[in-house]
Amino acid sequence: MKNSSMFGHRISRRGALKGMAATTAMASLPLPAMAQETTIRWWSPQAAPAQVDAYMAQIAAFEAANPGVKVVFETTSDEGYAPQLAAAFSSGEVPDIVTHLPSFAIQSYYANGLVEPFNDVIEAIGPDDYFDGANDVFRAADGNYVGTGIGNSAANMLWLRKDLMEEAEIADAPRTWDELRAACQAMQKGGIFGAPLPYGRNSMTTLIFVGVIHQAGGQIFDTDLNVALDTQATRDALEFYASMRELCPPGATNYSWGEAITAFVSGATATGIYTGRVLGNVNAQNPPIADSVTCVRYPTASTDIPAWTFNDFPSVFIPKQSSNIDVAEAFAASLFNPDGYIQQLHAAPGHVLPVLKSINENPQYQANEIIQKYPGEVELMAQAAAGGFNLGYESAAHQSNEKAGEVVGSGVIADMVQRVVLNGENADQVIGDTTKAIEDIMAG
Repeated sequence: MKNSSMFGHRISRRGALKGMAATTAMASLPLPAMAQETTIRWWSPQAAPAQVDAYMAQIAAFEAANPGVKVVFETTSDEGYAPQLAAAFSSGEVPDIVTHLPSFAIQSYYANGLVEPFNDVIEAIGPDDYFDGANDVFRAADGNYVGTGIGNSAANMLWLRKDLMEEAEIADAPRTWDELRAACQAMQKGGIFGAPLPYGRNSMTTLIFVGVIHQAGGQIFDTDLNVALDTQATRDALEFYASMRELCPPGATNYSWGEAITAFVSGATATGIYTGRVLGNVNAQNPPIADSVTCVRYPTASTDIPAWTFNDFPSVFIPKQSSNIDVAEAFAASLFNPDGYIQQLHAAPGHVLPVLKSINENPQYQANEIIQKYPGEVELMAQAAAGGFNLGYESAAHQSNEKAGEVVGSGVIADMVQRVVLNGENADQVIGDTTKAIEDIMAG
């Protein structure tokens, strides 16, 4: 199998695919007979047991349709994928397909010549089946698509306990930061803390705080990608975040994604900040509170500022150094076949939301127990995620930022939070230092 795309050279096959629905995509497209077994490696940081079961089913279906092909699944981690991939790119021992990384990471890799264009796979899946604008975040400066979404996520929803709100005589979900603080203060009692915000030097603190800056009416970059951090909005965001520290557990100093979701699901905090994985975890791990859980968009500094949802656009992409790009492209497209894709989405219902209209409307997808139990919450997350952004795509007016992954990986925004909020350093000095650090990354 040569390292060239079969899609680019087999026009008749691609032409035949053009009219096919996403229900068949590439899984039904047989690859050329193999002289010997071909193995491709699949990496993902999303590896809960039910998700892995879904992946194994997708692998089995693809292998059955393509004798001579073997797919090996390997796990990474949300915090560890960057150094793992850096080592793989450096050595040339790359996975053949990677899923569930944020879109901004792929833009950085593509800008450095490390990612294969994904245009033909999107064409095979069916571009008209995607929700409007779903692939905009994956369009590079040269016009190519660097990957596609394996799903959408609404990663900074505010999760609430209706039972605790009722006990504290809180009638409405908080819409502003002042209302959120007041609600957390009223519910923080009996060993329950108000919130599980992260303050560690990690990607969660970075990504959540990017959202907080937007919720203050600010941004990290202007639409021309000049650093725009040194504003009153950033100062307001830091002040709010500092005011919330006393309402979070002591361990929040080191919180990342796992600790944050566990704090809310276990009942240790009255509110939460996370994606829809909360729903499945609460029902499995703490069913007594399952009927009391709901979510809203995270509050903003004032009602004049619209909500800003962090969608990391969980992705699928193919490293350019793969020696089996043909097979990897076919397997990538097969991941969107309904049976396997729906099983994968159901492994964490509400956590990763479908990017294809046909899947969202599919009765098989809608039949899930969690989706049926929380229709309002799932629909709200779907709406929020569809209008969501991240550091690589801060607004519809922004161009895609190919250096966003490097900014996140540097930890400079989490450092800013720790220096001001935990260490009490002067905000003006720290914001200036952080601005300079980000400018250096952008110029590098």
